[in-house]
Amino acid sequence: MKKVALITGANKAIGLETGRQLGKLGVTVILGARDLGRGEAAAAGLRAEGIDARAVKLDVVDAADIAAAAEYVESEFGVLDILVSNAGMSTEGLGPNSTLTVTDENLRKTFDTNFFAVVNVTNAFLPLLRKSEAGRIVNVSSILGSVTLHATPGSPIYDAKILAYDASKSALNAYTVHLAYSLKDTKIKVNSAHPGWVKTDMGTDAAPMELVDGAKTEVELATLGEDGPTGGFFHMGQALPW
Repeated sequence: MKKVALITGANKAIGLETGRQLGKLGVTVILGARDLGRGEAAAAGLRAEGIDARAVKLDVVDAADIAAAAEYVESEFGVLDILVSNAGMSTEGLGPNSTLTVTDENLRKTFDTNFFAVVNVTNAFLPLLRKSEAGRIVNVSSILGSVTLHATPGSPIYDAKILAYDASKSALNAYTVHLAYSLKDTKIKVNSAHPGWVKTDMGTDAAPMELVDGAKTEVELATLGEDGPTGGFFHMGQALPW
């Protein structure tokens, strides 16, 4: 039986490439998109490549959208094998240090998408993931969420203090650890992925990585075998410090 994956924020960039790579492995992919038209166009593009792709309207900060998307997956498939929480945002760009200047509005907006929405989406789809023979949850985080590296002079991110984004990803990593513990007696595995610095709207053209490589960590974690890790933080098969 084909596996079914839902990817949030999947009509472009890393989310779409994750869907492409999973689809080429024979997974049915459902692209969650705030704009259903763009999601449908992206799904049509994948179908043209021979991939079984669908689209669903899913603004991750909209409770009605989340509920409707869960109902859609249940009615169409009755199960969800893979959930990739890819949707994310930043109001601060790539710098400079925003710690003393970030606004309350930007903090809340960033956390709404990067943290609270992930919790809400996960809770909505957990009943379907529990029906899977090998449920996999991938929370798309960032190395910028590593508190250890932020506190270590000379680390690759030591001078990159984008508070709202960084803190939201640190919170997401904490959720990964807590969720993995809560599901440790099930077949569901939960991990955080750092895609890398990738050429996207957020990453800009200055990024060294192409989309095809930016999706590899998510795909690897989404297709882990029974002996794979849970409750970890990874990039390209390597564990990252929390």
